[in-house]
Amino acid sequence: MAVNHDIEAVEVRVIGHDGEQIGVLKRREAIAKAQEVGLDLIMMSPNAKPPVCKIMDYGKYKYDQSKKANEAKKKQHVIQVKEVKVRATTDQHDLDVKLRNVRKFLSEGNKVKVSLRFRGREMAYTGQGREQLERIAEEVKELGKPEKMPNMEGRQMIMIINPLKK
Repeated sequence: MAVNHDIEAVEVRVIGHDGEQIGVLKRREAIAKAQEVGLDLIMMSPNAKPPVCKIMDYGKYKYDQSKKANEAKKKQHVIQVKEVKVRATTDQHDLDVKLRNVRKFLSEGNKVKVSLRFRGREMAYTGQGREQLERIAEEVKELGKPEKMPNMEGRQMIMIINPLKK
């Protein structure tokens, strides 16, 4: 954003500090008008013919812009992908603890990646692992639905669950 002497255009369309159109002026005249009032000349629309400049307090303008940016940042919610790891042989009690975590993550509005790793001879029990993941999906269906059903990636089976819209 060009301010005062950083403006390179020869002629600019000037808008006064109270919002009224002053007209097309030479750059020097426009800067002199701004300094008369004790404010800055700020280029608002550099692509217009001629470029549009406004007379205003640059420090206050920058402050207002940062306030707006911070306010917008506060209102946005970043969805994170949380991971829960289980095994094909995980017992029911341990699975309940993992399910509690999955429910907590989904209720916070985060995606959950449930991964199941097979080690050694456990590769023979991929059906059992798929049943385990489908049972998890069934248990949390009131909070989220699977985006990606269980599928094998090497020695790992992965399922991603999206939270339901509130």
